[in-house]
Amino acid sequence: MNKMHHRSFAVTDRSHGAMISQHTRQLSHELGFASKKKGELDILVAELVSNLVKYGNDGELLIRPIQDNHQTGMEIISVDSGPGMADPTQMLEDGVSTGGSLGQGLGAIQRLSDEFQLYSQPGTGTVVLARLYQHRSPQKLTSQLADVRWICVPKAGEHVCGDACYYQLTTSSLKLFLGDGLGHGVAAEIAVSQAINQLSQSRETMPEKLLALIHQGTTGTRGLVGTCAVFDFSTRKWMICGVGNITTKLSTPRGVKGFMAQNGILGYVIPPTLLPSEMPYERGQWLIMTSDGLRSRWNPARYAGINQYDASILAAVIYKECARHTDDMSVLVGKLY
Repeated sequence: MNKMHHRSFAVTDRSHGAMISQHTRQLSHELGFASKKKGELDILVAELVSNLVKYGNDGELLIRPIQDNHQTGMEIISVDSGPGMADPTQMLEDGVSTGGSLGQGLGAIQRLSDEFQLYSQPGTGTVVLARLYQHRSPQKLTSQLADVRWICVPKAGEHVCGDACYYQLTTSSLKLFLGDGLGHGVAAEIAVSQAINQLSQSRETMPEKLLALIHQGTTGTRGLVGTCAVFDFSTRKWMICGVGNITTKLSTPRGVKGFMAQNGILGYVIPPTLLPSEMPYERGQWLIMTSDGLRSRWNPARYAGINQYDASILAAVIYKECARHTDDMSVLVGKLY
């Protein structure tokens, strides 16, 4: 429900591990992790770094604090463009290795994680998702109505992010929003933060009215582009409305449908009439939004078996393949059950 972004760490040699461990230790202290959990985190990070150095091309770790169903935790996502794996499940078995090692890395990461997933395809690289919570839960912590996840990364060299993702889930509706403040840096972050504040204070469920509220609430800022999508659980329909260049697609096993936003800049000038689009629900449907920090020619149909995975896996695969690294970058994925 918050807008916390990931911190990105490039991993090309083992020396990067010390800086990453320093960051995760500080974050685990702020999150209130117990000493045992901190020790497990150190091992997990070391194994992820080791795997990226051995097998990953353009390896990267994405780290951010999370809160799932009132559980505080940390999310760590490893992405690379290495050779990938033909049989990821087999690689989780202790003693199995393609690099001449003891073959305990991925298995150890899985055991130390409260939530873990591995996605890989030969020739395209690998994504590893690990979540650790302040208190280990024996059950999956995501909602049974929907799973909403995102990747949100500032432009290299920036400490704040001008992109932000937001969601609000109730028993009656799911609201999703991706905003991109113009440019990057502090001014862009202020604009998108004010947009999120408007959303968090409103009970409105019509996306065009939510965008109108954002427009009014961000006057005087640098401005932003943004798309809002609302799913009504009673009618089983999406209503989507956007201003500016946020790429939005609905993906199902039968294909991908794109959404066309209207021209304008929230906070500056918007069309006299905001026109939402209605789209029906289909089984196995994902709603995906990306900012212009990513190339827009992504297609979930290319990622075999992705429907079986956590929404963060799809977000990470799109980020891995399409990130420009010249601007703030964000991918928001909503998956309905």
